[in-house]
Amino acid sequence: MLVNSGGNPPARGAGFNPKNRFEQLEYISEPDEVDPDAPPLRTVFLRDDTQSIITRNNSPDVGFETSLNPYRGCEHGCAYCFARPTHEYLGFSAGLDFESKIVVKENAPEMLRRELSSSKWKPQTLVMSGVTDCYQPIERRLQITRGCLAVLAEFRNPVAIITKNHLVTRDKDFLGELAKFNAAAVNISITSLDPELAKKLEPRASPPSRRLAAVEELSAAGVPVNVMFAPCIPGLNDHEMIAVLAAAAKAGARSAAYVPLRLPGAVAPIFSEWLERNAPDKKEKVLNRVRSMRGGKLNDPRFGSRMRGQGFYAEQMHALYELAYKKAGFSNDRIELSAAHFRPAVEQLSLF
Repeated sequence: MLVNSGGNPPARGAGFNPKNRFEQLEYISEPDEVDPDAPPLRTVFLRDDTQSIITRNNSPDVGFETSLNPYRGCEHGCAYCFARPTHEYLGFSAGLDFESKIVVKENAPEMLRRELSSSKWKPQTLVMSGVTDCYQPIERRLQITRGCLAVLAEFRNPVAIITKNHLVTRDKDFLGELAKFNAAAVNISITSLDPELAKKLEPRASPPSRRLAAVEELSAAGVPVNVMFAPCIPGLNDHEMIAVLAAAAKAGARSAAYVPLRLPGAVAPIFSEWLERNAPDKKEKVLNRVRSMRGGKLNDPRFGSRMRGQGFYAEQMHALYELAYKKAGFSNDRIELSAAHFRPAVEQLSLF
């Protein structure tokens, strides 16, 4: 039987640690081993001694080639996060481990400077982050993302931020400077305007009102903002799409997009358990609609369908998006970044 580690910790998205698919051994607690009065699960931060920082992908439906991830694992704890299975490569679980064992790349700014200075670097948009949120809570203290933005501003290398934390507004100085050269954009994820649902679904991320405030602050600073209604969960938050896009446009967002829920690997049992705890009356409706969009399964990894889904509900979701986009008053102009103003680092002349 799978149970919570150390009782039922507050402000966590996952309710347990599912088995790591790469490990043969598994620890399973018995109910009488769990102390309901045990303190909440604490977050542990581990040093990552990797020697490179820019990662590449060739996925045709992702939309970018290079990305930068200062952190592995994410304390935001979003129950649906597609990135959870990446923690299994580190020997951890995709469940509570993913949100309580955070691996930190302390030297990310220095590594980024070195890689941008290399003659092998082809100036192009870097995405922060393609996997976990670069503005999760620990960033307030460590400022690794800010250090990377300082380097990107120095080189004028374009960057696209993806986050659901108001903390991104702290760095509007660097982002605003890059935006002058059409080299910065921020994608803010807003999945609901209901603070109670957001608190349960994304326990340690900024509440919806703060994310909208971030849209407004960044837009006022000249930084183009795109709002992501992602994931769109059929039967849970899909009815909010029109309201979310309207609120985003009112706050100053330039555009908006959506992605249907996908549940790869260990994410499926984690999200299913979350539904059982937080929305039991909607559990079967949500999962059945996901299956209807994913060929009868909870996930369809095929390129071309994983970001859109297929079938009646997928078509209905897309039609709702087009209506919401039009009603919100967005134009068809998408945010396009440019590397035209990239400038290599100036080498210091030797005195000898």
